[in-house]
Amino acid sequence: MLIRGIIEEDFVQYRKPSMVIMMPYCDWKCGKDLCQNSPMALTETQLVNPTKLALRYMSNFLTDAIVFSGLEPMDSYEEMLVMIQTFRNMTTDDIVIYTGYNKGEIIDKMTELKLSFPNIYIKFGRFIPYQQPHYDEVLGVYLASDNQYAEKIS
Repeated sequence: MLIRGIIEEDFVQYRKPSMVIMMPYCDWKCGKDLCQNSPMALTETQLVNPTKLALRYMSNFLTDAIVFSGLEPMDSYEEMLVMIQTFRNMTTDDIVIYTGYNKGEIIDKMTELKLSFPNIYIKFGRFIPYQQPHYDEVLGVYLASDNQYAEKIS
């Protein structure tokens, strides 16, 4: 599987300490010039083995959640599904997906995730510059744009 990077222990993206997996692709629906993740597109992709990645997560006693983030997880959906299934074979810890898509744009993927896996959270909404951050009760963190929000879907 290709990814852009891993943060072994993150305390910013979710209310629980998390491993953050940065997915490799984005269709730039928000506009590449506006995207807070565009510098990540210049980084090299890394090849990872999903099982080894899940074992790495499981061996870290600090992390209690997995976060899939930018570039755009939903643009690497099949790869993300393989990783989620691999994690689910080992743990039911929370999985958070940070997407710039609105709910109506990914309803089919949401439905599949909801029916297939427990403890899935999705952060919806494109980044809009110059907005005031607001606290999201579901994630337990501040989000950058007023239109962004999270839901537990399963």
